[in-house]
Amino acid sequence: MAIDITQFHETFFEESFEGLDIMESGLLNLDIGAADNDTINSIFRAAHSIKGGSATFGFTDVAEFTHGMETLLDEMRDGTRDVTQKSVDTLLQSVDCLRELLAAARDKTPVDSERVAVVHKSLEKILSSEGGSNISTENDEHNENSQTESISERSGWKINFKPHHDMLKTGNDPVRMFRELSELGELTVIVDISQLPTLADLDPEESYLSWDLTLKTDVEIDLVKEVFEWVIDECDLEISEIVSSTDDTAMSSETQDRENEQGTENISSEPSSQAKRQVAKPGVTEKSTASTDSSASIRVSIDKVDALINMVGELVITQSMIGQLDCDFDDFDNSRMEKLRDGLTLLERNTRELQESVMRIRMLPISFAFNRFPRMVHDLCQKLDKKIELRTTGENTELDKTVMEKIGDPLVHLVRNSIDHGIEMPQARKETNKPETGVIELNAFHKGGNIIIEIKDDGAGFNKDRIKNKAIERGLISSDEHLSDDKIYDLIFQPGFSTAEQLSDISGRGVGMDVVRRNIRELGGNIDVTSEEGKGTTFTIRLPLTLAILDGQLVCVGDEIFITPLVSIVESLQIKKEFVNNIAGQTELYKVRDDYIPIVRMHEMFGINVEKKSLEGGLLVVVEGDGKKAGLLVDELLGQQQVVIKSLETNYQRVDGVSGATILGDGTVALILDVDGLIDLSRNTSAPNNSPDNSVLAVA
Repeated sequence: MAIDITQFHETFFEESFEGLDIMESGLLNLDIGAADNDTINSIFRAAHSIKGGSATFGFTDVAEFTHGMETLLDEMRDGTRDVTQKSVDTLLQSVDCLRELLAAARDKTPVDSERVAVVHKSLEKILSSEGGSNISTENDEHNENSQTESISERSGWKINFKPHHDMLKTGNDPVRMFRELSELGELTVIVDISQLPTLADLDPEESYLSWDLTLKTDVEIDLVKEVFEWVIDECDLEISEIVSSTDDTAMSSETQDRENEQGTENISSEPSSQAKRQVAKPGVTEKSTASTDSSASIRVSIDKVDALINMVGELVITQSMIGQLDCDFDDFDNSRMEKLRDGLTLLERNTRELQESVMRIRMLPISFAFNRFPRMVHDLCQKLDKKIELRTTGENTELDKTVMEKIGDPLVHLVRNSIDHGIEMPQARKETNKPETGVIELNAFHKGGNIIIEIKDDGAGFNKDRIKNKAIERGLISSDEHLSDDKIYDLIFQPGFSTAEQLSDISGRGVGMDVVRRNIRELGGNIDVTSEEGKGTTFTIRLPLTLAILDGQLVCVGDEIFITPLVSIVESLQIKKEFVNNIAGQTELYKVRDDYIPIVRMHEMFGINVEKKSLEGGLLVVVEGDGKKAGLLVDELLGQQQVVIKSLETNYQRVDGVSGATILGDGTVALILDVDGLIDLSRNTSAPNNSPDNSVLAVA
């Protein structure tokens, strides 16, 4: 029975995209002219693995394209070709092209053949240039003759290869390994079938064979070992050196007899475009695909899986302990009541720890979001003739996978803005006594149950007067209005607002900033700006660690319960009549110290019948969202707890002022308030009091 290798496609694509990240990072760190051999070797190994894996699975266009990259890298690492800026740039373009080819193979979508051809032609042009392996026809003929002469004298390798019984289950096929060995020289294969069971006892997914291989070649042992690197822990492998001579080309009669008895497969040494490298076995690792596309799978480190299994074991023990109690409640004495109480306490603790373990499975280091920026900075600096150093800290700070995928685009926009309009040109920096090279910093850390991401630059900073004048020109503020710095910087998040004198195809500081803030708010986060003219700008993003669980305050309005996110609550207070003010008989304001905040009557907003409708003596929950405050009028505060968020839009429909729902311990459904949306909604609602027709949602 043949093994369906398509089951390993997902693992292949994940590891290939990881390999592309390794290649890109290594190329960006290469020193022109005198490159580090370790760096080039790591880039070469990544390319070699992608080529072999793609050939194994029949992605021949990927394998053929990667072959050119591999050849160029091989010449760099053996010293026959210098590392030039042109070569590095071409290889970076090839990485981009290879990423598109792999994505097209994964998603079964068409590729841009013209772009592939252009990049492939650039590779061939470099390979055919002086300093490479194809210097001239005369040299080619000389090399070919030299190779022919050396075949009769070159050394070779004797290989004993015995797979463990379960090696085939990982998708590794010995025949494909032998084909790759055949590319290194003249290969003779002798199979040992002595361990092969009878047909009735044979398991088609287990390996019973072993092989004696003779490889006539002058390559180093490292290249031979590299063929077996995917199965090194799943086989017994012995490699010993042999010295070939003219007489060695003929096998002894003893060897020929053994061939006749056991069977010999001579594999052509001609390069094969079909199968060259095995896919690595599906393992557990902390890394995940670095592509920003949403993935249906996630790869998890083994320690997190072990912790989860241990917690499940603890739950089983607790369930067994509770199950031993007699369920006859008519004769349930105090001693068993005490055991039941202890069991329930333990069950609560184990459930909480299990929940935390499960949530940790979804957590990935933010380096997956940061890794795209070195390449971006490199490319844009070349395009803009700027000098910029990118510094990253806190790369191991973990964030929920879903949040990670959605924060990528806002981060890209902010970094591009800093590159394009934040950091000045080198000459302009020199004139202001700054170093020619600007600095952009990406920093991530945990704080108060949230993750904080900072994007700093030491560029020109915001010109507050220019922002204010632009706002006056657009009618956003009046000319005599006095604004604090925070209010001025908040103007850049208005749709289409920009102070850039020239808009480029890269960005325009302010253009699209409303989209950035909206995307961050949709994740339950917010963004703040601080800036000093001539010194630089800092964007601070605050995000929840996960979108699945929320710390909330339960509030009661009539017979309904709502969840208010704790992160949005400023304070709770009892209303005093003397602090209530009315504006035009519609808007009600409450004075909190030196600030006036609008009162949101929750029962009117959601169409709920309540017994008490007067404000005096009522409870006001002061919340803040998007820099604005409001007071939510509620009947009672019930307590705080973590709740699991369920999508209301998926299960019902989108409701303004509500971000989701949750199921409480008694089985009832409670709505989770969208504080930002609720504040905006209350400001836009001018319906008279007690008008159920204007309610957002009539809660049944």
